[in-house]
Amino acid sequence: MAEALKIVLATPEFFPLAKTGGLADVAGALSKALSGMGHDVTVFLPNYRPVQSKAVLKPVSVEPVRISIGAKEVEAGLKETNLPGNRVRILLIDCPAYYDRPELYKDPKTGTDYTDNDERFILYCRAVLEFLKRLDISPDVIHCNEWQTAPICAYLKTLSAQDSFFAKTGTLFSIHNLAYQGSFPKESFPKLGLPQELFYPMSPFEYYGKGNFLKSGIHYSDIINTVSETYAKEIQTAEYGCGLEGVLKSRSSDLYGIVNGVDYSEWSPEQDKLIPTKYDQNSLSKKRKNKQALFAECGFPTKRIDWPALGMIGRLVDQKGVDLLVEIAPSLLKKELVLIILGSGDARYEKILKELAKKYPDQLHVFITFDERLAHLIEAGCDIFLMPSKYEPCGLNQLYSLKYGTVPVVRKTGGLADTIQDSNSTGNGTGFWFKEYNSKKLLHATERALEAYKDKKKWETIQKKGMSQDFSWDKAAKKYVELYQMAKSKKGTLVSPGAF
Repeated sequence: MAEALKIVLATPEFFPLAKTGGLADVAGALSKALSGMGHDVTVFLPNYRPVQSKAVLKPVSVEPVRISIGAKEVEAGLKETNLPGNRVRILLIDCPAYYDRPELYKDPKTGTDYTDNDERFILYCRAVLEFLKRLDISPDVIHCNEWQTAPICAYLKTLSAQDSFFAKTGTLFSIHNLAYQGSFPKESFPKLGLPQELFYPMSPFEYYGKGNFLKSGIHYSDIINTVSETYAKEIQTAEYGCGLEGVLKSRSSDLYGIVNGVDYSEWSPEQDKLIPTKYDQNSLSKKRKNKQALFAECGFPTKRIDWPALGMIGRLVDQKGVDLLVEIAPSLLKKELVLIILGSGDARYEKILKELAKKYPDQLHVFITFDERLAHLIEAGCDIFLMPSKYEPCGLNQLYSLKYGTVPVVRKTGGLADTIQDSNSTGNGTGFWFKEYNSKKLLHATERALEAYKDKKKWETIQKKGMSQDFSWDKAAKKYVELYQMAKSKKGTLVSPGAF
């Protein structure tokens, strides 16, 4: 093995302690893989309320830090926990006023983001750097994830630029979903504690008159990556760049794509603790028992067990192609099939889907929630998995589906394009895809899958080819280590602030 690195993973989510999406799975699995390779990994996470209910927390014998955020001073302490099967050290930034809340980012009373999310993550970023010094952890690289951690990259190149403690610390900034940028009113900028002259039109922090955390992470990090190779290319175009394509293009030589891995100890049907019946490629007939359990959970008539079961899991928002699904649902439900949807999101889609489920109670069941057990049961019990995303940085559910022999129907974009091979008439592929973003194309791809399902031999060939794919974290983690080495050696170089 190459030299062992001292890696700090700064992340706003971490499975199983705090999760709203795929980032949590990535952070949890990547940290475990890196530690298993012999690297020294420390994770920093805010001490949210959900964390407190899932982990045994111990205080760390270090003085609290006091951080100025605008006109006020905020105190943060440090707690520690660990997880069975994961050797990494997990440190929790503790500030009940900011993190002891019902949800991670949104106020359940209003359904909108907490109004002080800027302060919550400024505190987090400042505290991470302060506690690293107090604990004398001098990392080779700080791996920052999403806008919530972007200011760490900025601080290391501004406030801490002359600090010898971080002289050899590189930064990798991972963009898991470019649409979420951490955009705040310009009045928020002084809270960062940076010189006001760093905020001006086109500066690393400014975007159309507002402060933009993500933009600062892109500018100030040593190396940038996204979670698939295709998405890394897509975000440098106007169609997918969410307004930041110019900034990303200017750093294209430092921008890489690594497809996420899967933690097969959590997500494989032969060892899944959350499904009724375990199975593998050589015992595919046992998958049917999970389908029976899923039908029972949905209240579907047992006589329809031979109908294909289609599943969809995810946020009920445009990005996930829910608009296309809603358009084709009446046509789909005229066929002999059942459809199971798990997720929550836009109230409009929740309402439409609930109404459709009332109209077709024996064919459509909608779970408006997120439930880990149900997610596993849908993957194990369905025959086909729908993922018609408008854009998809990487996607994990199509990777889970492959392993469970649940054939994916996807749009050819981002990580979906990188991980699913379209099945032709001979069944030589792992799924079915469509290119153009419209409902007719989705319906046609789904109908191709339904047609293939009728030929049991051909269907089993597609299933087994998918199940034999290897998207384990070992491969992805090695690629991350290469980026860490690059970030470490690149430390100290910086594009001039006026470049964009």
